[in-house]
Amino acid sequence: MSSIKMFEKPLGMRDTFPQIYEKVEAVRQTGRDFLYRRGYEFIKTPAVEYFDTVGKASAIADAHLFKLVDSQGNTLVLRPDMTTPIARVATSKLLKERIPLRLAYFASVFRAQETEGGRPAEFEQMGIELIGDQSVFADAEVIVTAMELLKHFHLEKFKVTIGHAGILNCILQDYTESVEQQNILRTLLVQRNYVGFEEAIESFDLPKAKSDALLQFIEEAMHVKEIRDIEKYVRKNDALEYMQQLAQLLEVADLADYVAFDFTLSSHMSYYTGMLFEIFASGSGFPLGNGGRYDGLLEVFGSKVGATGFSIRVDRLLETLNDQSDKRPEATVVLFEEVQFEAALAKAKALRAVGKLTTLQLRSSLVNEAAFLTNFTEVVVVGQEEVGSE
Repeated sequence: MSSIKMFEKPLGMRDTFPQIYEKVEAVRQTGRDFLYRRGYEFIKTPAVEYFDTVGKASAIADAHLFKLVDSQGNTLVLRPDMTTPIARVATSKLLKERIPLRLAYFASVFRAQETEGGRPAEFEQMGIELIGDQSVFADAEVIVTAMELLKHFHLEKFKVTIGHAGILNCILQDYTESVEQQNILRTLLVQRNYVGFEEAIESFDLPKAKSDALLQFIEEAMHVKEIRDIEKYVRKNDALEYMQQLAQLLEVADLADYVAFDFTLSSHMSYYTGMLFEIFASGSGFPLGNGGRYDGLLEVFGSKVGATGFSIRVDRLLETLNDQSDKRPEATVVLFEEVQFEAALAKAKALRAVGKLTTLQLRSSLVNEAAFLTNFTEVVVVGQEEVGSE
């Protein structure tokens, strides 16, 4: 174990400085107001959960879980996602009171990172879960809500890529000869390693008809203009009709221009059983968010109901927002000497009453007054009639 330096943080952890903190808070409030007005109630779950429940059900690789042990010897985890804890809460209590259930959240999740990964181990997510509705209309509502939320943040250059776990699984089953081969190909699709996908097919020594079909599928399935174009690869499947209905609903919502269908889409979150999607936006090199249908997850907690939802990475959303929030807000500082405290207090109170962001500062405590004052747009010195502006 290497020695810890004084200012070093745990691997993947970040400090949030004031300007970024304020941006995050603005996103939180805007998102909360938007989702609340659409019938989604906010929920908060513990940062620490039992490994045997949430940890195992989360579909996050064991190596990426932060594990702890409590005083009774139970293994705990820092929550690696929000969908699984919400599924736990919903099945234990809330579904008995109300169904369908619409819940929203804004919370940090934790995933351990490798030394060379360079990715955050703690990041904030904003999202929704619609639990207790198995219809295509619920999936449409979730996708439409995600897109309208982005537009509410004045984000216009984005794309939602939609696939279906059931259709992809059906194709992999039909054109491979073992579960191991299916898992290898699915992992390569999660990684977007299409070259590796083709190399793997060649290495499997499949019958030519199967290998040719898989290679042709990978070419066509990434850019599907019409859902029916994929029918030739799939035996009779209700999922295709489902996706056709979904496409029609998105057209009715006048959001079809933001949608692309990709039936190679796969996720490391193995609890997705049906429709799944990813959100991409100009300004970020990674998916902004993702979501989908996860009916099977609630069965882990003993409830057979449909569920669908999405989450958005707040740090990646901030990368895409083109605003003027890098500018410091207008702020006033009231400088005073010790004997002027009462007058300074009254002055600061009066300024705050008219909505000014006001800091009260003892002048003799300043080490570098000139540097300190650069943080303010207005300086008020108690005892002087002049009000200076920096």
